[in-house]
Amino acid sequence: MKKQLTANELRQKFIDFFVSKDHNQISGASLIPENDPTVLFTTAGMHPLVPYILGSEHPSGRRLVNYQKCIRTGDIEAVGDPHHLTFFEMLGNWSLGDYFKEEAIAYSHEFLTTVLGLETDELSVTVFAGDDEVPRDEEAAAAWRKLGVPDERIYFLPREDNWWGPAGETGPCGPDSEMFIDTGREACGKDCRPGCSCGKYFEIWNDVFMQYVKNADGTYSEMERKCIDTGMGIERTIAILQGKRSVYETEVFTPIIKQIETLAQKTYGDDEEDDMSIRILTDHARTGVFILGDQRGVSPSNVGQGYILRRLIRRAVRHAHKLGIEGSFLPELADVIIELYKKPYPELLENREFVMKELAAEEAKFSATLAKGEREFEKMLPNLLKSPNRIISGRTAFKLYDTYGYPIELTKELAAEHGFEVDEKGFHEAFAKHQELSRAGGDQTFKGGLADHSDRTTALHTATHLLHQALRTVLGDHVGQKGSNITVERLRFDFTNPEPMTKEQIREVEDIVNEVIKRDLPVSFTTMSLKEARESGAIALFEGRYDEQVKVYSVGDFSKEVCGGPHVERTGGMGRFKIQKEQSSSAGVRRIRATLE
Repeated sequence: MKKQLTANELRQKFIDFFVSKDHNQISGASLIPENDPTVLFTTAGMHPLVPYILGSEHPSGRRLVNYQKCIRTGDIEAVGDPHHLTFFEMLGNWSLGDYFKEEAIAYSHEFLTTVLGLETDELSVTVFAGDDEVPRDEEAAAAWRKLGVPDERIYFLPREDNWWGPAGETGPCGPDSEMFIDTGREACGKDCRPGCSCGKYFEIWNDVFMQYVKNADGTYSEMERKCIDTGMGIERTIAILQGKRSVYETEVFTPIIKQIETLAQKTYGDDEEDDMSIRILTDHARTGVFILGDQRGVSPSNVGQGYILRRLIRRAVRHAHKLGIEGSFLPELADVIIELYKKPYPELLENREFVMKELAAEEAKFSATLAKGEREFEKMLPNLLKSPNRIISGRTAFKLYDTYGYPIELTKELAAEHGFEVDEKGFHEAFAKHQELSRAGGDQTFKGGLADHSDRTTALHTATHLLHQALRTVLGDHVGQKGSNITVERLRFDFTNPEPMTKEQIREVEDIVNEVIKRDLPVSFTTMSLKEARESGAIALFEGRYDEQVKVYSVGDFSKEVCGGPHVERTGGMGRFKIQKEQSSSAGVRRIRATLE
């Protein structure tokens, strides 16, 4: 019989199950990817593990399990329906060159049936149908048959349904097998099957089989070291286990919704338009708290992660106003969210003051902007209504943004409420740079990233260690890394410091780094527990469990730091280190851009 688990129970049962199968629990990573410019946020549990799937040895071994906070921003506008989320939690287990398909599928089946209490008869599965490049995945199908899933509930689907990767043009990739529960709803037609968007089938888990390498010529080769990567979304899974029709009906959302009901003096479920605003406000407030409360938390800004955060907060404020909520409200919602998640994510409680301060400041700033922009729109409306053409020009939308700070996303929503569309193409032509920023998220791709272990990015990554230690030497031990980002052209390093560096300090840091490079020091690593690493004097920004195994990289006698790599073997030959710019990133945080010439 299906067990009605809470999110906290599901999270713990998943970890306990895989630990009992000889997996080591590892800590989830920051939402802000380190040294990876390919995405703005960590989008899946496997994202921080890409270097290990590519072949690096993980300090905790070959069998791993964790829970990971994730953000996907590709469909912010879709949030508001009963299912879409920007922030979610992912459960995952990995085999890095250890077990493969048959064992992975058997573990999945055992967890679903013995721990979650599902019947094999409730399960339908999909496997890769094969194509001209890669054969049909009979191995996965055979594993499911062996566990009692009949042929009529094993669906062979094409690449767009059952294939993962590669992350770039080349690299590891492979077929996957997805598990679905039949919700009992009526099929939408004779072609209805798992993966259909009608809602009859609910995906509960996905096992990815990293089996192939895509080569530069487009061909596929079998990997020598095959890996398993699985993913189960906590919110969606507890919804199906609890028999809820929407994730917003589960206990991870209802306390937030209740607080919004109190603030708005409305009842969720009474009015569909209000319900949509309540869901948007619930999701965006939760996501904003997790971005701000992250161990590498960022402030609202006009670039990168800060831009997405600003966009989410502003959309939340807009819908709060639609619900009739007056005055500051986000800190109240933040308190509820922190209380809900403080046990699995203690960083939220640790960073509570920063979360509250930033939310209140951004809310106040945007409330003024919003009121001004809406007044201007209302002034324009009589003339707009005279035209039979129900399109607001890109120039008008750009004026609202450029003159009054009113975002294009909200102009679209305001326009839609009055039966208008916005000429987005015209807006983006007027402001091409912001077109790129507004699309930023899961689709944003640059050269470099976690999967890029070229000599250039490896040297730049090593340079961040040298820079970090040099900054501590020159400025003091209060300096701590707040984030880094590496492309093939440069490194970007954010660090705590209350004031700008002087020209003399910048020159001194450069000289120290270049002296270490000149000394041709060896770079080596040792695997130890996080507790041992801290006791050895290593810089450890990583906030995991004390018994967790980590790699400690030493650069000769110069620096010692917990890190996942990649690094050069010796500092000689890295090039000449040059700081291009030192500037403010946010309050109390400075940013350095540097390169190796």
